[in-house]
Amino acid sequence: MPEQRRLTPDTPRRQPWLHELELAVHGNATALSTHDGTMGAPGTGVFVDDRRVVSRLAVLADGQTGDLVTSSSVGQETQVLTSLRHLGTPGPDPTVELRRTRVVQDAGMTETLRLTSRAAETVRTRLTVEIGGDGASLGAVKSGEPAGPLLPSMTAGARTPDVVLTWSDDRHLTHVTAEPRPTVIEAGEAGQPSCIGFDLEVPPGQTRSVRLSVGTQRLASSAFDADPGADLVDWSAVRVRAADTRLDVVVSSALEDLRHLTMRDPDAPDDVFAGAGSPWYLTLFGRDSVWAARLSLPFGTALAGGTLRALARRQGRVDDPATAEQPGKILHEVRREQYVDDVTGLALPSTYYGTVDATSLWVCLLHDAWRHGLPEDEVRALLPPLRAALAWISRQVQDSPDGLLRYVDRTGTGLANQGWKDSGDSMRRSDGSIAPAPIALLEAQTYAVEAARKARALLAALDPGRSQEGEDLDRLADVLQTRVRQAFWVRGPRGPHLAMALDADGRPVDGIGSNMGHALGSGALTADEAALVADTLTGPDLLGPYGIATLSRSNPAYNPIGYHTGSVWVHDTAIGLLGLVAEGRAERAGDVARALVASSAAFGYRWPELYAGDPVLARPAPYPASCRPQAWSAASAAAVVTAVLGLRVDVPGRHVEVRPLPSLPFGPLTVSGLRYGPTAFAVSVAADGTTSVQGLPDEVTVSTG
Repeated sequence: MPEQRRLTPDTPRRQPWLHELELAVHGNATALSTHDGTMGAPGTGVFVDDRRVVSRLAVLADGQTGDLVTSSSVGQETQVLTSLRHLGTPGPDPTVELRRTRVVQDAGMTETLRLTSRAAETVRTRLTVEIGGDGASLGAVKSGEPAGPLLPSMTAGARTPDVVLTWSDDRHLTHVTAEPRPTVIEAGEAGQPSCIGFDLEVPPGQTRSVRLSVGTQRLASSAFDADPGADLVDWSAVRVRAADTRLDVVVSSALEDLRHLTMRDPDAPDDVFAGAGSPWYLTLFGRDSVWAARLSLPFGTALAGGTLRALARRQGRVDDPATAEQPGKILHEVRREQYVDDVTGLALPSTYYGTVDATSLWVCLLHDAWRHGLPEDEVRALLPPLRAALAWISRQVQDSPDGLLRYVDRTGTGLANQGWKDSGDSMRRSDGSIAPAPIALLEAQTYAVEAARKARALLAALDPGRSQEGEDLDRLADVLQTRVRQAFWVRGPRGPHLAMALDADGRPVDGIGSNMGHALGSGALTADEAALVADTLTGPDLLGPYGIATLSRSNPAYNPIGYHTGSVWVHDTAIGLLGLVAEGRAERAGDVARALVASSAAFGYRWPELYAGDPVLARPAPYPASCRPQAWSAASAAAVVTAVLGLRVDVPGRHVEVRPLPSLPFGPLTVSGLRYGPTAFAVSVAADGTTSVQGLPDEVTVSTG
């Protein structure tokens, strides 16, 4: 086991790096280990409900660790293959292997150890599992606090013969079962791991297996006890078959990760949403959960419907500066308990509303889900929270000195920046300096323009007769669009471009950033303006071989491994890709799609949250603290499919549009499992660009390019 770094009071605490860990996830439970399957290094363990129930797990054969051969993770499963070179037939070729299969399940995990011998004679060994938990909070682990002392464990009584060990913290009772019955069970005292031993004999060519299960029982409830929701999302019919087979694997792996990030709303267990990411953000987020649901709409509306309702149930009701709650506002995040990060000084209440854009994005998701076939009765039930959300947007615009959506943290312990680039140093001028708050983000304004226009269309279709309401929404969209045109365009050395934001004094934050990609397709830009944005977004200062950088390479503050100052975020690039397609800029969209697929392949077909903007030896370098999997990263696979097909679904209008990218960036392909409401359909694109659509109802009009 790697030696743990010993911290003194003067030692700076650092967030654990995750890029060298194996991660598996299933709803509110996640397991992190080093590549050889061991838990005990910083950041590793089994976490349930944001508590570390297992902090130490090691497997030894005759007191020795194996030599790692390979390891891999996807969705809820991690597999590790090690060689036990001290056993078996002597020689250069290993003859005894230990294969570990870890599956994260409801509130725990199961680990199967398979010892296989290809030696000439029977192998005898004692397989020992060291295990224990410290009950640490997720915030403490993320802050870099050293692992706490292991909790004392005890062996189970005769009334529970399958359970071999138990221990508890203030939130969970943890129990370990084993099959077959261990030869040795030694319960660890406080600070010491428990040991479970199995004496195994393996004849030549045979395998012996040991199965361990870690389960938990909640001893105390929290503010948000969400259980796994993977069984409520069915993407089993989705298949991609492309000449470039990387796309097939990108989609299948990403959807498996996204499915196992889903959770049930504890207030309505039939509603499912995507937890933002493992391990730090396994909970409901406004912006992240909305984008994950929105990007995945081509494969169904169940995730969108559950996300919309989960957020609507917690929509702001009162003005509360401590939580940033306001009537009609969609929350930023809800956690099981207060979230404290001692390194950054962040201290967020369990339900926190510090976001300027989630409310507009919620409105856009409702409209888009309606277009994709969310049942009309479900849409109608959400019209009251829709109107409350629109009222919040309108009030923010009216109360703002310059008529723009702005934000500022008034507590001193909340988020300094409240858009998706929420780090304190993300808003950079062209000289590299940091812009002061309160900030008016470009994308917050264009999201609001899009929300107003889409709400206008939705309400006109489902609740006509309120002409004043429609006129007010038109006016709101027009006013914001005009203000964006007047205030955000700046001229730099390479010509005009959109600023990332306006600062506290109303001056443009004129650094070139990826924010402008979110304005594409929003309806806030003219065709000429969209062309300028598209050219800047896909120019060499932003678009690299693996995606769109968050900040221009020519900016003095550019850092390819800076969180929002040069790194590439998967969802950010995917949103830019969809915007390019929506604005008819297909010639560069193919380059962006290829960059995304190349990055996924480079990371073993599991996109991280973000990665370095510049390659190292022709490979993208990891951002070491990046979550993996991340919901909006995984959902970006659906965005690639949408863009490549040029897909637009309109169930109320009984129309489907398919206009594939002319460059066919992945060659001829067929995508099945697409959804038109409850109906599955498929699209095939031949080498010459000829398109066919199968499975749609007869009354649907299909347009192909």
